[in-house]
Amino acid sequence: MQDAGRSMKDRLRSDLRAAMKARRSQEAALLRALIAVIDNAEAPPLDAADSRYTAHDFSSGSAEVARLLLDAARVREILQAEVSERECVAADLDRLGQGDRAEALRAEALLARRYID
Repeated sequence: MQDAGRSMKDRLRSDLRAAMKARRSQEAALLRALIAVIDNAEAPPLDAADSRYTAHDFSSGSAEVARLLLDAARVREILQAEVSERECVAADLDRLGQGDRAEALRAEALLARRYID
């Protein structure tokens, strides 16, 4: 299986560097958040009975656990959830009369949509 999560994070990191150089702080914050969401999705589930999660000598490499591989459909699903969440919160903020904050979230959703293939 192709590691679409890693490919997307590489793309996001490249765009993050460009946003930071251009001093687009809002875009940089969004890109960091998207990278974190994908990182979290790649984390293996924690099984309390698994002895790998006890005290280890970290220099020995015994504490390393393989990350999950994400396919392209899962990456799209993750990114779509982020877009949907921002749009939903923006709608709620509009109802509360906080149009400026709602507009900022819609702008983030629009930027995040660029990464949904």
